[in-house]
Amino acid sequence: MSTPTATALTGFIAWALALLLLMEVVRSVLVLTGRVPANGFRPDNANLSPFMQRLARAHANCIEGLPIFGGLMGVALLTGQAAVTDPLAPALLAARIVQSLIHLGSLSATAVTLRFTAFAVQMAIGALWAWQLIVA
Repeated sequence: MSTPTATALTGFIAWALALLLLMEVVRSVLVLTGRVPANGFRPDNANLSPFMQRLARAHANCIEGLPIFGGLMGVALLTGQAAVTDPLAPALLAARIVQSLIHLGSLSATAVTLRFTAFAVQMAIGALWAWQLIVA
């Protein structure tokens, strides 16, 4: 039976994959329509639209957070301590998705503040989990 932690970990990975798939679909369309040569992409999409640049950063943010937040969930699952992470695992995943969606939508001052708030939620949850897993 799946736990909220296992579901959130899988969801986190699936979200990072969804952002990557979106980026690669758009890149493929750009190549197939002749707008960008196949070797014309920069890792950060700096030579593409502002949306594509934000998409690259949103994906990178997921990948940067996965070892930390995913690692904590993995430790909890592997050590039989999912009770530590289960209550807040869905909130962590929701905050991750909200952060990405805000990043994709805008770079306004309000959006950046909201995006940071979503990230701060993840950091607070991660810090709590780390402490609880260490002292358990």
